[in-house]
Amino acid sequence: MNLFGALPVMNEPNVENTIQQILAQTHTPIVLYVCVNQPEIYKTDPEKRHIFEQNQKTIAKIREKFPTIQIIDKSTTGWDSKNHGVGWARKILMDTINEIANPEDVIISLDADTEYPSAYFESVKNIFEQPRRGEACPLPNRVTARVTSTLPIVALSNPYYHKLTENEAENRAILRYEIYMRCYLKNLVRIGSPYAFTALGSAMAVRVDAYRKMGGMAPKKSGEDFYFLQQLSKIGHVETKSSVFVYPSNRLSDRVFFGTGPALIKGVAGNWDSYPIYSPKLWNEIANIYQNFESYFLQEDYQKLKSNSKTDAQLQKFCHEKFDALRILQYLKSKHTQNPQRDEISLMENLDVFGMKNLCQKIEQQSDFSFETAKIEFLDEIRNAL
Repeated sequence: MNLFGALPVMNEPNVENTIQQILAQTHTPIVLYVCVNQPEIYKTDPEKRHIFEQNQKTIAKIREKFPTIQIIDKSTTGWDSKNHGVGWARKILMDTINEIANPEDVIISLDADTEYPSAYFESVKNIFEQPRRGEACPLPNRVTARVTSTLPIVALSNPYYHKLTENEAENRAILRYEIYMRCYLKNLVRIGSPYAFTALGSAMAVRVDAYRKMGGMAPKKSGEDFYFLQQLSKIGHVETKSSVFVYPSNRLSDRVFFGTGPALIKGVAGNWDSYPIYSPKLWNEIANIYQNFESYFLQEDYQKLKSNSKTDAQLQKFCHEKFDALRILQYLKSKHTQNPQRDEISLMENLDVFGMKNLCQKIEQQSDFSFETAKIEFLDEIRNAL
């Protein structure tokens, strides 16, 4: 098994630090591919020209200091007006690696502003060397029922942690966003969803044979990691456990349409409409759908799925593929919009469902608890508990 690094870069003056971290790993990649990119129009746009110029400096620096790195230059001649963004960069990186890699090799998706501990690559290798495993699949009669099937580990959604800064407003936004993400994930786990993972492009990896089976990455200007892992979860197991965390950037950024950077920008401005903490009652509704797919699907669709299924487990798999991670998110957003609830109330309900009674008591002792006024230390305690 060989490891390949796939690193998209745009306007990253400090990318040298990340490259040095990668090349200093206890298990280094056989090849590190870097895609330096920006839209072609940036070269003539006075407000964006500096990004092109920084990219050119980056290419020159990499060639001078790291001659073994393979550069995919999408800066000198940039992306066209339609096809651009980190999704396209990740796709071209993985497609390029796919052409030379063996089926059992692993592509590690990276980001230029993420911190990678020295044992990260070695931990990824160990994860993918695990034997085929039994994976739990929900049965139709009750969520807690399980049937064992043998699935290979096809991808990794690695644990992550955002480090805090010296800026209180930014820290409040970081913690609020991560609490949202961790509540979301814990509820997916709680209801037995096959989509129980967090999609971060800086913290994921994929086996080459799985990448080929899924037909490669669908390029998205934002959210490419979400769709990528969703598709992979339909053909195998997405592992989420590792002893090594990665540390994504906590900077405010508008280079993508949604994700950490835009969420923090909105959060600092006090706008969390796109990232509400969903009540566990809504998650319980999804759990009920899992138990009664026949009642929620159109009968024509359900009977078609049933006729193509040889076993109950296969029928459940087909149903989950239809009611996938995107449909879950759409369902939650729709239901929350119909009956919105304050994030603080939803947080209390979630902590109670998760069995975190001590945190619930601490919140109850604060009659005016809110994300806007709570102490950073207490929000960090909640984040760490989740």
